[in-house]
This record gives sequence, structure tokens and C-alpha cells, in this order.
Amino acid sequence: MNRCARMVQQVVEERPLAREQARQVLEAADEELRSLLLAAFEVRQRYFGRRVKMVMIRNARSGRCGEDCHYCSQSAISSAAIPTYPLQPLESLVEGARRAMARGARRYCVVTSGRGPSRADLERLCAAASAIKREFPEIELCVSPGIIGESEAVALKEAGVGWINHNLNTSENFHSRICTTHSYRDRLRTIAAARKAGLAVCSGGIVGMGETDEDILDLGYALARFQPESLPVNFLQPIPGTPLGGAGLIEPQKALKVLCLFRFLCPASDIRAASGREKVLGQWQALALYPASSIFIDGYLTTSGDPAEEARRMIVEQGFEPQV
Repeated sequence: MNRCARMVQQVVEERPLAREQARQVLEAADEELRSLLLAAFEVRQRYFGRRVKMVMIRNARSGRCGEDCHYCSQSAISSAAIPTYPLQPLESLVEGARRAMARGARRYCVVTSGRGPSRADLERLCAAASAIKREFPEIELCVSPGIIGESEAVALKEAGVGWINHNLNTSENFHSRICTTHSYRDRLRTIAAARKAGLAVCSGGIVGMGETDEDILDLGYALARFQPESLPVNFLQPIPGTPLGGAGLIEPQKALKVLCLFRFLCPASDIRAASGREKVLGQWQALALYPASSIFIDGYLTTSGDPAEEARRMIVEQGFEPQV
């Protein structure tokens, strides 16, 4: 039995990979990538078959953020040329859900810039969630409101929100290199509050920000400790005007190895090939579907992405099935 086959057997038997095994995934020669992808697909198939969920994101408030996240075009230290606007009105948020459903998305994620929601923000998000779920009871509704406590999480849950997105972003060790206005512990507390309120957790990270392989491993094992229901893997797409605007893109082979690693560490998580997928992977994009079980369509917060029609065509042409 070769190394990849042994990893598959170990993962499906719910025996976590040792750190050295995980390190070998990231350090694998490019010639081993095909074997890694097939192994990751074997694990993915046990939980998700060939289904691919399409997700649409709504930038419900753009810019005007007081945080200093170095990768983000909306941060206080960014000079990126982006639209800025306050929290959108309720009807706009509901209209976004209508558009998502019409485009074939099964999850709609409402994202607000800023450290966390004010009371007025929370009331509007809850009102929008209730209206959306009345119109589309079947939609998977995710909200990314920033740092929240248990009472805010309970209010969102009661309004019909099913998932809270709050990414760890990177390792605890590297976190202060990309953000100083809130701590890694703040992020863990928000995730704990969401779980305590009965919400599912959507949490992942960003790779390509200058972190080491050890940081990627630390992130992977941190996520593995609470096994998020959804796990977005973002690839840094450097934006001019941000501190990381001059960074290069990571190699597509490395991006695919990261996706495989996260599938092995979090086998039952709905792993999403997220922001930067199109630019980093390019013609390799379809290979992301072997470890990943969902993708974003129609762009991200302030950057563009593949339209729904192109994403659907890629899914079908590769022998996968858009989830309906």
C-alpha cells in the first residue's frame, strides 16, 4: 500500500494524520500531485459524492473598516480604489438572496466590513434573515458579521441564520503579522459563541500571505480541532493599495496541495475553493474539485470571479454534479 492509500485508510478510519504525515503533503514533489488529488477525492467522495455546492457572497457593507488586516482592501490602512457604502437596506439584502437562488447558488453569504455589528446592524441583519428564510426556506444562509458574542449569535440563529463565517485566516503565530487590531483569541471566541448558540461554523484561512508551511500546518490543525462544517480556503490575491499588494501569487501546485491537506485533516468539512481560486489556479481550476466540495460564483467582496455559467460548465465538464 502506497503512502497516499495509507493516508486515505487512516482518515476514513477517523485516525488523524500525524504532523509529519501532513507536512509530507505540503512538501510532496509535483510529480506526486496526481496521487494526492486522487487520494483527496476518495475521501471527499465518501462525504459529498460528486456534488459541488455553488455559493454566492454579498458585500453588504463595503470599506469603512477600522481594522488593519493587511490583505484586505476594506481595511483602515488600505488605499485600494474600492466602492464604499454603509450597510445595505433590508430589501437589497433580500434581493441578493433572490439573485443567488436564480444563479444556482444554494448558499448565500452576507458579509459586513468592520470589527463587529452595532445594535442597529444586528437588527437589520436579523430582519433580513427572517425575510429571506420566509421567501426561501431551503436556502443555506450564512452571515459574516465580524467579532460577536453569544447573545448576538443567538439572535442571528433565531432569525434564521444557519452558519456564521469567521475565518481563523492563519496560524496563531503568524496572526500578528497580518493584523494587530484584534487577536487570534478574539476569532476563537467568536467561533465558540457561534457553536454555543447552535450555529454551524464556516471557518478557514488564507494562504500565500508570506506564512511558512509550519503556519499552514498550525492553521490546519487548529481547524481540525473543531472541524468546521464549512471550510473556505482562500488564496491571496494581492490588491494594490494594501500592505500585501506587492506579494506574488503562490504556485497552483502548492495551492492544490493545501486543499488536499485540509481535506485529509477535516474530511467531513464542506471545503470551499474560495477567493483567488481563478487567478492562482488558472487552467488548473477544475482540479480543485477533487479535494473541494464547493466554490464561489460571481465574484467575491471587492474582486471579480467566474460567473455562475462558467462555474457550472466547469463542474459538469469534469464529471461533477452541481448541487441543487
